[in-house]
Amino acid sequence: MFKIIAESVAKSFPTSRGVVHALRDFSLEAREGEFLCLVGPSGCGKSTFLRIVAGLVPATSGRLEVRRGGTLEDPSTTAGAAATGGRPLTAMVFQEYAVFPWKTVLENVAFGLRMRGVPRAERLAIAMSWIERVGLRRFAHHYPSQLSGGMRQRVGIARALANDPEILLMDEPLGALDAQTRTVLQEELLRLWEGSRQTVLYVTHSIEEALLLGDRVVLMTAHPGTNKAAFEVPLPRPRSLRTTTEPEFGRLSLAIWEALRDEVRRALEEQG
Repeated sequence: MFKIIAESVAKSFPTSRGVVHALRDFSLEAREGEFLCLVGPSGCGKSTFLRIVAGLVPATSGRLEVRRGGTLEDPSTTAGAAATGGRPLTAMVFQEYAVFPWKTVLENVAFGLRMRGVPRAERLAIAMSWIERVGLRRFAHHYPSQLSGGMRQRVGIARALANDPEILLMDEPLGALDAQTRTVLQEELLRLWEGSRQTVLYVTHSIEEALLLGDRVVLMTAHPGTNKAAFEVPLPRPRSLRTTTEPEFGRLSLAIWEALRDEVRRALEEQG
């Protein structure tokens, strides 16, 4: 069963220099429980597509629907439908450390549950459970300014997962981290996802990260973004850093780069 269905989605933005076309005729189907990675050059519309799925911006044209239970819905009309009450349809983790600086780690992680009206004792218990899962129990009552970048990003991931969304949208959540912290959090994210098996739409520039995490990798062209190619990732789960040493990992990494290389060059030429 498909959880996300996009058909010929386009998005344009008016600017002082004319209309900018971020996406053009982009189509995608994400299966229930799939970890799907979007890879493409900078400026190809990956993040824009995530925001359309989240209902933060509407598509200019095309069809975009997400499945809540057995019903397909337009996210632009239902984005706030679960602000109170039941399980939210989507939650988003951004590249920037999108945490509230005036709230403690515990308050940050419990925020979505509070907005849904979950009783205080219950939401604090759920939040603490996720704080423990991301290894931050000792820092539950610290403020973001007292944490490292990697720790703040773990807070953002815990907050999204604590709210138990049907679809988790992740926009380069590890992109701003140093290489060592990124490797640790990749393995933590794999462990957390193995326990929940939510549908994940994950944007990254890293081919290696997409192969380590994803069930499937969808490539996008340079701006305006549309479909370039798609690769199934047959590497067995559970995965770890050791997975990156397997011959099939190397073969897939090279195949994806060869499919993507011309798009990256075109994007660089346009930016120059």
